[in-house]
Amino acid sequence: MNPEECQSSIFVKYIPFAYNIPQHLATFYPLTLTHNTISMRDLLQQLQQLKEEALQGGGEKRIARQHAAGKLTARERIQRLVDAGSFQEMGMFVKHQIQDFGMDKKRYPGDAVVTGFATIGGRQVAVYAQDFTVLGGTFSEMHARKIVALQDLALEAGVPIIGLMDSGGARIQEGIRGLAGYGEMFTRNVLSSGVIPQISVMMGPSAGGSVYAPALTDFVIMVKDTSYMFLTGPDVVKAVTGEEVSTEELGGAMVHNVRSGVAHFLAEHEEDALEMVRLLLSYLPQNNTEDPPHAQTSDPPDRQDESLADIVPSAEDQPYDVKQVIQAVVDLGTFFEVQPYFARNAVVGFARMDGYVVGIVANQPSFLAGVLDIDASDKIAHFVRVCDAFNIPILTFVDTPGFLPGVNQEHYGVIRHGAKIIYAYVEATVPKISIILRKAMGGAYIAMSSRKMRSDLAYAWPTAQIAVMGAEGAVRILHRKDLARAENPAQLEAEFVKAYREKFFNPYVAAELGFLDDVIDPRETRPKLIKALAFLRTKVQQNPPKKHGLMPV
Repeated sequence: MNPEECQSSIFVKYIPFAYNIPQHLATFYPLTLTHNTISMRDLLQQLQQLKEEALQGGGEKRIARQHAAGKLTARERIQRLVDAGSFQEMGMFVKHQIQDFGMDKKRYPGDAVVTGFATIGGRQVAVYAQDFTVLGGTFSEMHARKIVALQDLALEAGVPIIGLMDSGGARIQEGIRGLAGYGEMFTRNVLSSGVIPQISVMMGPSAGGSVYAPALTDFVIMVKDTSYMFLTGPDVVKAVTGEEVSTEELGGAMVHNVRSGVAHFLAEHEEDALEMVRLLLSYLPQNNTEDPPHAQTSDPPDRQDESLADIVPSAEDQPYDVKQVIQAVVDLGTFFEVQPYFARNAVVGFARMDGYVVGIVANQPSFLAGVLDIDASDKIAHFVRVCDAFNIPILTFVDTPGFLPGVNQEHYGVIRHGAKIIYAYVEATVPKISIILRKAMGGAYIAMSSRKMRSDLAYAWPTAQIAVMGAEGAVRILHRKDLARAENPAQLEAEFVKAYREKFFNPYVAAELGFLDDVIDPRETRPKLIKALAFLRTKVQQNPPKKHGLMPV
C-alpha cells in the first residue's frame, strides 16, 4: 500500500481472540474510506449536537407553553422522580417514518416519548414519560416500539415500570400503525401483571385507546386540575347523547378518584404525584419473587395503645373512625392509604409492622356504617389481589353490618361484586389475619377473611358481634308467631332482642366452636399481630394447578 492510500485509510487491529484465531495469525487490515477521514472529535461534536436537539423536545416555545400550563416536561419529570444522575435514556434518536399529511416535516428525535432506566431510592426501575411538547405526546408506531422495548426489559430484569402519561391519544396520521402499537403495549401490560409492579401517573390528557394502558396497571395516580382520562371526549358525548359536559366533569382527577374508582391516588400537583410514586415503591418488592423491603423502626413491637380500650363505642349504632385503630396498631406514621376517596365505607392501604410491610383492609363504621356494597367490594378485591401478587401479608379489621340492601345494588350485581372479595381472599396464599372489632354479620362476616376461608388466624375483641343478622331482624323471623299473638308485641320483641344479644352478640360462641383463635384485649392488638406475622413469615401455601381461575368480573 502506498502512502497516498494510507492517508485515506484507517488501520484496524484484527482482534484474534474474539474469533478464536491464534495470536500468530493476527495482522493489520486496512479499512479504505471513500471520503476524507473524519476525526473522532468531529464525530463527538456531531453526537453532542444531535443529543442537544433531542433534549429540546418540541422546541423552546412548546416547552414554555408546557410550563405555562403548570406542567413539567417529560425529562424534567423523570429527573425529579429518579435518583440524581441515575437515568440512562434509550431510543433518543428514534423518529417516526410517516411521510403523508406533511408528517415528513414534523420528525422529532425521540418521537414524543422518553424511555430508559434509573434508580429510585437505590432500587432499579424502568421509566417512560410521554412528551406533550412533541406532537402533543401522540401515540405512534415508533412511540409504541420504544415503550414496548422498555416493557420487555423491565419484565426480563424483574423491576417495576413507571409510566408518566401526557398524551393526546393516537396519532391519526398513522392509522392502524399506532393502533397496532397499542395492542403490543397492552399485551406487555397483561403479561407483566402480577410479576412486576406497574404504576401509571396521569400528568396530562389521556383519551381513547390510551386510557387502557394505565387501566391495565396496578396503580393509577392523577394530578388535580391538569390530568384527565376518558374514552370519548365531551364533543363526542354531546354528538351521540346530547349531554353537555366539561373535560373535568367527564374524566378529571376528582371524578376518577371519587366516583369511578379508576384512579388510586389524587395528587395536588406534579411534585406531589412523583413523591407518591417514591412512597408507593417503598412498600412494593421489585417483582413477585421477592419480599417487600424491610425498614428499621423505632416503634417498639410490644407497644400497647391505651386508646384502643375505649375506641369502640358502647352503643352499637354509634360510628368511630377505623383509621384511628389502624394508626394505633401499625408502626407509627407508616399507614399509606390507597383509594382514600373511593368507596369510603372500606379502607385499604399499606403499612409496616415491626418494619415489615403489610396490607390493611378494614370496614369503615364512620361511612355508611361500614356496609359492603358494589364499589367497596371491587376496592377490597383488587387490593387483596395486589397484596397476594407481591407477597404482602394481609390484616383485616372487621366491623360491618352486612351487604348494602337495595334494588339498585341487586340489579347492578352486588352478588357478583361481593363474590370478588370471597374469591380474592380464598385465592390469596400470603399470610392472612382477621380481627373482628365489632359487627360481623351474615355474608359479610364470611367475606371479610373469615377463619373458614383459608385465613391463618382469626382474632376478635370482646366487643365483637358475630351473627347471621342483626338482633331485631333475627327476632322478627325467629319469633314471628309469638309476636303476632302477643298483647304487647313491642315489649315482647324488646325482651327477645335482649335475650338474642346476650346469647349471640359476643365473640365467645364463635370461640367455643373454634371459629376464632383468640379473644384479645384491644390494647394488645399490636404485639399479638407482630408475633403472629413473625410466625407466619415462612408460610408456604399453593393453589391447585390450573391455567387460571374464573374470578367473577
